[in-house]
Amino acid sequence: MFKDLNGKKLVIGLVHLLPMPGTAQYEEGNLDKMTRKAIQDCQTLKANGADGGLLQSVDNVYPVGDDTDYARVATLAMVAARVRDAVGPDFKMGVQLMWNCITPSLAVAKATGADFIRCTALVGSTPSPFGGVINADPLKVMEYRAKINAKGVAMLAEVSGYHFKGEYSPENIRNLAGMSMRVGADAVEVLHSDEEMNERLVKDVKAVGPIPVILGGGTNVENCKRRLRYADGALVGSAFEGGKWGGPVVGEIVAEYVRKIRELEEELAKDDSK
Repeated sequence: MFKDLNGKKLVIGLVHLLPMPGTAQYEEGNLDKMTRKAIQDCQTLKANGADGGLLQSVDNVYPVGDDTDYARVATLAMVAARVRDAVGPDFKMGVQLMWNCITPSLAVAKATGADFIRCTALVGSTPSPFGGVINADPLKVMEYRAKINAKGVAMLAEVSGYHFKGEYSPENIRNLAGMSMRVGADAVEVLHSDEEMNERLVKDVKAVGPIPVILGGGTNVENCKRRLRYADGALVGSAFEGGKWGGPVVGEIVAEYVRKIRELEEELAKDDSK
C-alpha cells in the first residue's frame, strides 16, 4: 500500500481502542465499547476521504517484548474483522498491538485482511517509558512473516518519533531507515514536534533512496500542508479527535484535513510539470 503512490499522500487516522482482556486495566464492557468505537471511527474516516485507519491497542502500560497475551491478540482480531466487514476492502486498515508486538500484529493482520502493521522497533533498540529497553528482533519477524505467508501485509517501521527514541544524527537515521527496508519494511515513520526538524528527518530518509516516509503524528488542519510537503503521508491521532486524545473521530475535521492534502498534491503536481 505504500508503493507506487505517484504523488498521492496517504491520510491514515489513528483509532485508539480501550484496555483489552489480558491487561491490568481491562474493565467489563470494554469489548463492546471498543468495537463500536472502532467501527464508527473508521466509517467516519472513510466517509470524509481518509485513506485508512490504524487500530491501536491502548492498554496504558506495556511490556518490552514482542510476544503478548493470547486474549489481546484475539480481541484485536475480533475488532479488526468487524471493522473490515463494516468498511470494505478498499479502506486501508492497519493493526498494532503496542508497544512492539510485531509478530502478534502480523498474525492479526493476516487473519483479518488488514493491509499493514506499525512497528515501534523493527531494527535497533529504544528505551521504554515503562522500564527496560525494547530490543528489535528482525530475524524473528522475517521468519514469522514468511511462515504465515504475510508478505502481503505491509510494515511501517518507526525510526524516530513518539515511540522510537534516540540521539539524532543524519547517519543514524539513514542507517535505521536503510536497515528497516532491508529486513522487510515497506515504509519508514518519523516525527519531530519542530517543523524544521521534522522536514530534516524526512529528507534524511529520502537521502537513502526512494523510501516512502510517513509522519507519525504532529499534523493538524493548520500545518498539514507544510509538514507533508516532502513526506508521503501521515498518521493522524488527536487532531482528528478534536484534540481529545482517545475520543471519537470528528468527520468535519477529517474532511478539511483531507481537502488541504489533496490541494497540496495538486500544487506539487503543477510544480513538477513546470
